[in-house]
Amino acid sequence: MPLTVHRARFAELSAQDLYAILRLRSDVFVVEQDCVFLDLDDRDREPTAEHLWTTDEAGVTATLRLLHDGGTTWSIGRVVARADVRSRGVAARLLRAGLDRLRELGAETVNIGAQAQLRDWYARFGFAQSGPRYLEDGILHLPMALTLDEDR
Repeated sequence: MPLTVHRARFAELSAQDLYAILRLRSDVFVVEQDCVFLDLDDRDREPTAEHLWTTDEAGVTATLRLLHDGGTTWSIGRVVARADVRSRGVAARLLRAGLDRLRELGAETVNIGAQAQLRDWYARFGFAQSGPRYLEDGILHLPMALTLDEDR
């Protein structure tokens, strides 16, 4: 399955790409996980925010966003993969691409609000729990952080 990794800031996204990204997020977060929440939180449009996504012949397979939280601290959010590509390394490839991009941007600390059942998956990339668990949209989450280095 040939995958292509794409990256753009909000203003650079085509209407088609934006629709496909938001559709995948809605399919998974709202429909599959039954979370009624305001996905469009304006952070997507921040001037420093970057969107990364992968595509195959069927369309968008996974997506995430990079958000600048100030200084050398960034966060990764809205990490989602299409149901038919889960457990195939697609999200891992995209997360690695996101971390590589954050290194290019000079990030030193990366935060994520991980769904608790994905703790071990994020730990594979070096993330560690950085605070107490919390409930968000009916799903148990935990804050995780990663200190970036050049070698990883």
